[in-house]
Amino acid sequence: MTRQISMTTRKELVAALQLRYSSAAFGDRIKILDEFVALTGYHRKHAIRLLREKASPTQGTPARNRLYDEAVRQALIVLWEAADRICGKRLKALIPMLVDAMERHGHLDLDPVVKSKLLQISAATIDRMLADARLHIDGQRKRRKGVGAAIRRSIPVRTFADWRDPPPGFFEIDMVEHCGGPKTDGDFVHTLTLTDIATGWTECVAMRVRNQMLVIEGLDKAAADLPFAMLGVDSDNDSAFMNQSVFDYCKGRGLVQTRSRAYKKNDQAWVEQKNGSIVRRLVGYGRLSGLDARNALAQLYASSRLYINFFQPSFKLKSKTRDGARVHKVYFAPATPCDRLLAHDSIEPAIKEKLKVQFKELDPVRLLQEMRTAQQILSDLAAHGVRAETVSADASDVAVFLANLSVAWKDGEARPTHRKQPAAKHWWRTRVDPFADVWPVIEGWLIAEPSASARAVMSRLAAMVPDVYASKAQLRTLQRRVKVWRAERVRELILGGVRKSAETPVEA
Repeated sequence: MTRQISMTTRKELVAALQLRYSSAAFGDRIKILDEFVALTGYHRKHAIRLLREKASPTQGTPARNRLYDEAVRQALIVLWEAADRICGKRLKALIPMLVDAMERHGHLDLDPVVKSKLLQISAATIDRMLADARLHIDGQRKRRKGVGAAIRRSIPVRTFADWRDPPPGFFEIDMVEHCGGPKTDGDFVHTLTLTDIATGWTECVAMRVRNQMLVIEGLDKAAADLPFAMLGVDSDNDSAFMNQSVFDYCKGRGLVQTRSRAYKKNDQAWVEQKNGSIVRRLVGYGRLSGLDARNALAQLYASSRLYINFFQPSFKLKSKTRDGARVHKVYFAPATPCDRLLAHDSIEPAIKEKLKVQFKELDPVRLLQEMRTAQQILSDLAAHGVRAETVSADASDVAVFLANLSVAWKDGEARPTHRKQPAAKHWWRTRVDPFADVWPVIEGWLIAEPSASARAVMSRLAAMVPDVYASKAQLRTLQRRVKVWRAERVRELILGGVRKSAETPVEA
């Protein structure tokens, strides 16, 4: 079957062959006509009529008669400004009332034709006529919603009430910023937190910066470390999660991807709770930036994931009933995430056996000692920006650490990341020095009269510069300055005498 060509191509063929057809001999015309019919599929008589037509000069699109001229546009701009720049649909409804009110108060005197056009103009035409004015005000046209909005619409919303006792493998994920309090410019380390809804199993991944590709790497790492399969992820509406890369990643691996409602943190109550009880409790609130901080954080999470998931029992809500303003909650007995995995029916026996073997091999004291070492490194990086030299833990270090556990409470906070750093010595001035301009004069008075009191000096200053020192409100400041000056003079006299005696040669 011959492939049909488009109408545009047919028109181009007609334009190209008309001149050749009209100037060709009879035999050549037959050949041109046969080829043209074969290409276009036209009837032979219709093809002859097309090729015999004279090519007409190209005519442009005739200009439309504008219904709304510049006078209407100028009047519309005045009404738009008087209406506080509302949108076209609202302005359309307001124009009759606004025109009447402005004419009634003498603010507007419209030509009857212009007024008639303003009363019949549509909302879409209003927006088109005001587009240039809005562009001049805004500086640029509004950006169209990008792919993130489309992806966000394609990902279903899951609220906190939609979790119906899922099997292990469905995770809530979130990111924690280690920016040191209020956000500041620059890059800083992030933590990707994943919490299993069914068991509370939590994985934390250190990220050098906030990046969607690093999120994918973090999900891959967490999935590789998990003793069970990852089935789905539920995140907030952060652009680090709501993007094409993460969407394709979840789709390619068969993960169920859902999201919370915007600005509803309760929809991610499980992972938000772990952000505080695990991430902040381990890392603190210091600012961490750079590759060293990321590596130290990864070292901390390598030990803490085993310590928390195997040796840290947690509560899990069993039921919740409301009685008026009171909410009565009932919890299951505290259990570790590992215990919940072992008790869950959906976990395969081989996985349970592997968990039991791994549990017997783990030393909680060694894990805690490794965590404290990593926390000390993070504390140094947060406080000073450099890490101290550390030595790998051996059996003797663990023994010393174990021996100190019984008296560690006497030293206060055991976590290095939460210890208070010594405050910097206050050396800077917080107020302008009131004696900066006259201190050379004061110093001359003190040298001439060493026994003069600060009060007497203040009286002389008040007499000399009454506009500034007449109230003598700076007396206490002057007394401190004089005291410091005299102490420095005494120190110079003593040290000068010592140096002079040391330099004098001893006579034989």
